[in-house]
Amino acid sequence: MAKECCPERVLGVKCEYKLMLAIKRKKYPKEKVRQEKSSKQMERHLKGVANHRRIEILFLIAEKKGISVDSVSAILKCNLKTISAHILRLEQAGLVRKRNMGRLVVHELSPYGQAIQKFLKTFSHS
Repeated sequence: MAKECCPERVLGVKCEYKLMLAIKRKKYPKEKVRQEKSSKQMERHLKGVANHRRIEILFLIAEKKGISVDSVSAILKCNLKTISAHILRLEQAGLVRKRNMGRLVVHELSPYGQAIQKFLKTFSHS
């Protein structure tokens, strides 16, 4: 019997390591963060993180790139429907991107999401 690289199944995915490799191999166009933003655009990004749960989700997605809604829900011990709604708000704010990997939908931070996450991290340490 062949030895698996990950002994347990995580939410239907046999090996998260293989999932991460698949995500890294695929090339996606990188968005560039513009220097100047209108006040309306800044409002949209900041409203995206105007909730403690969404901030937790943002940090979790930054830590674990390519994480699914099921995994976020399990880690934060919160209702799947609630987490899904929060991730949708983050996506609408332009902070999170989602990608279909077969039947699995994975999430990662957009360049704007990375900038906001760094700001929040700096802000929380001051």
